[in-house]
Amino acid sequence: MRPRLPRSRWGRFLFTLPFLIGAVALLVWRAPDWGLVADAFTLVSWRWVIAAIALNLLSVVARAMAWRTVIEQALPPPQPSFHRVFSAFGVGLFANAVLPGRIGELARVAVLTRRMQQKREAGATLVGTVFAHRVFDLFPSLLLIGYVLASAKLPNWALTSLVVFVAVSVGLFAFAVGSARRGNRSVLEEVGQARRLITMARYGLGVMRAPLPAAVAIFFQTVGWAFQLFAVWAVMRAFGIHEPLHAAGLVLLLMNIATLLPLWPGNIGIVQAAVALPLVSYGVAYSRGFAFGIGLQVIEISVGVGVGLLFLAREGLSFATLRRMPRAEVDDEITGEPAQAEEHVRARAGLSG
Repeated sequence: MRPRLPRSRWGRFLFTLPFLIGAVALLVWRAPDWGLVADAFTLVSWRWVIAAIALNLLSVVARAMAWRTVIEQALPPPQPSFHRVFSAFGVGLFANAVLPGRIGELARVAVLTRRMQQKREAGATLVGTVFAHRVFDLFPSLLLIGYVLASAKLPNWALTSLVVFVAVSVGLFAFAVGSARRGNRSVLEEVGQARRLITMARYGLGVMRAPLPAAVAIFFQTVGWAFQLFAVWAVMRAFGIHEPLHAAGLVLLLMNIATLLPLWPGNIGIVQAAVALPLVSYGVAYSRGFAFGIGLQVIEISVGVGVGLLFLAREGLSFATLRRMPRAEVDDEITGEPAQAEEHVRARAGLSG
């Protein structure tokens, strides 16, 4: 028997309950002075807000280009254009912003496969590309961690969080590389629906076996992180926090850690506490840092929601349809025809030599 995460609502609730209690305790323990939070918004510099929005948009474009590079190594021709990839990526950002559970990662796969002839075959492979794309965050995050450790003021709890983050990221990268190397196993070794899905998902990790495309994807992902770093720095300027770039790097890292386990949409409140606490060591009042955290997340969400709504409308999808699409995509994969799956795996095995 293989261990499974709880599938029922009550099961998922009980699984996340300890984390939820810890998050609420943190917010109660370090509740800000809401009057001072409101005052901080009266002094916002809007030209820096506009700069941050533009930098976040550039970050989205760069990360979509990284995903497109990964997809090129996974799918046989005809491959989706960058415009379609960017559209799906934008819808995924919107879903992550407004729906719980990081559902946007599956939503972008569902959107991208809507117009493909072999939806079931491509879906599992695209799930693999999403995983590979996320794993490539390891390299820019390691660069940023090195920069922050060398320059920033880190409280002990932040250092512990970074160590755990690196350990998990390295473990996921090792798993991705190991899975990609097993991607050429014969169809006869992959009997059964669950195993065929795993095999097809491995083809989504094909970029791991191609050094040059992998380097290109890592480059675009690093560029995306760089734009996001400067966007955080711009929002700090907007709230009158004139700290060096490495402080923005620390904020970006802790913000990403705070959203690893989605307890509710955006983990609103947890993100603000994670942003405000380390800034206290820089002399920034906790309430001001909390207000900055609100502004930072609102700007990032507004970019994701704005881009996502634009492409959601262009795809002719409603919000209700978007909520159903990821689960329908998974169900479709599980109930797909084995013969079609084997034909797809044979084709991909031939392409990979």
